Amino acid sequence: MLKIEGMGANYGAFKVLHDISLDVADGETVVTVGPNGAGKTTLLRVISGLLKPTSGAIYFDNQRVDGKEPYEIVDIGISVVPEGGRLFPRLTVYDNLKAGSYTKRSRREFKQSLDEIFSSFPILKARQSQIAGSLSGGERQMLAIARTLMSRPKLVMFDEVSSGLAPKVVTNLFELVKRIKSQGYSILMVEQNVRKAIELADHAYLMGSGRLQFHGNKEDFIQSPHIKKAYLGI
Repeated sequence: MLKIEGMGANYGAFKVLHDISLDVADGETVVTVGPNGAGKTTLLRVISGLLKPTSGAIYFDNQRVDGKEPYEIVDIGISVVPEGGRLFPRLTVYDNLKAGSYTKRSRREFKQSLDEIFSSFPILKARQSQIAGSLSGGERQMLAIARTLMSRPKLVMFDEVSSGLAPKVVTNLFELVKRIKSQGYSILMVEQNVRKAIELADHAYLMGSGRLQFHGNKEDFIQSPHIKKAYLGI
């Protein structure tokens, strides 16, 4: 579904991604883990079209997409849940969900999408008239995820879904991501919480200093002595 080949990216003269190659198959969950400054969020920015790569290529559903604009990327089926959610805090829950359904394809299916979201997220249905900024941290992140699903994506990308949230909320959110995975979505997640992320992964990549340092399936990561010591606390 998603294939990245030899991708590099810069912020000005500073090179932040080096020769990144990564694949996400249809229905697969891939996680990219690593410390702050590893380049994980930049990776998603490039895939989303917010930052143009300086080298390499990105393919989605067998078409090259690295030259497309961000709205075109969403329209072909790639959407991201940004770090911190980035809601419209003065709009209601309903209006935030409506804002997520802005592509031509998703507008046509708005009512169906809304019914599916309210079925999956009953708390959002109960609070659809509430101002988004008055929700709890966990509820805001839930709304951010639901808003992303309103675009009817094929691939959902999560940027540090656990950032700044209490441990119990983090556990609940990862259960939610697991539920989304079970519905057949392809998922690319970047995350610092390695232990939680690896539990969901079909495949995982370790990034550091803008480079891929390790790649394997869940078992490979769990058994790696370096990852056990540095990231899993084993």
